[in-house]
Amino acid sequence: MNQEHPARAFKDDLYRQFARIGKCLSSDKRLELMHLLSQGPKSVEKMAEATGMSVANVSRHLQILHDANLVKFNKKGTYVIYSLASPYIESFLNSLWRVSEMQLGDIARIKTDFSGQCDDLQTLSLTEVLSKMDAGSIILLDVRPADEFEAAHIPGAISVPMEELHDYLQSLPKETRIAAYCRGPYCVFSAEAVKKMQDEGFTAFRMKEGVYEWREHQAAMS
Repeated sequence: MNQEHPARAFKDDLYRQFARIGKCLSSDKRLELMHLLSQGPKSVEKMAEATGMSVANVSRHLQILHDANLVKFNKKGTYVIYSLASPYIESFLNSLWRVSEMQLGDIARIKTDFSGQCDDLQTLSLTEVLSKMDAGSIILLDVRPADEFEAAHIPGAISVPMEELHDYLQSLPKETRIAAYCRGPYCVFSAEAVKKMQDEGFTAFRMKEGVYEWREHQAAMS
């Protein structure tokens, strides 16, 4: 009876384990949940609200992610709070977004279609915004939910969740120049915020980068 070569058995076992992660990430909904968790810990209920899924469906997807050791959880009162299991997972996700954008033409088309709806919105890069903040010529708003701001944010940014934006703008002089960011290049909150600010008479700019890109920038500068 032939025995499997040890090297072959090793490779088979190894790639079988790697495939567990690949199978786990084959769901668009699970990828969205992980992107949300890259912004900070969240309850099942918060993720259900953010994604439009039922609590039961979110829980089912999170269990699959947990079985692959991609997320972890703890209990806070009656709530179960999930987070990414390792900082490396956020880097992996961002690499996945970038590879997908380079290799899949449909992503460029989807982004172009969305950009067409934002033709009247002005954009500033992260480095431009940071420079203007240093000069005191612009303020930077973080329009993500408050819990994501508390988890991590760009230093100097002001937390103004979307639902609080109108009231916040009433306290600012119309000549204030404002930039807004959200969850990164694939988030629409900042575009919506800039449109609202322009409608209220402010000079406002969208910043496509988010906290992850800011961290990359800081690492490159050090």
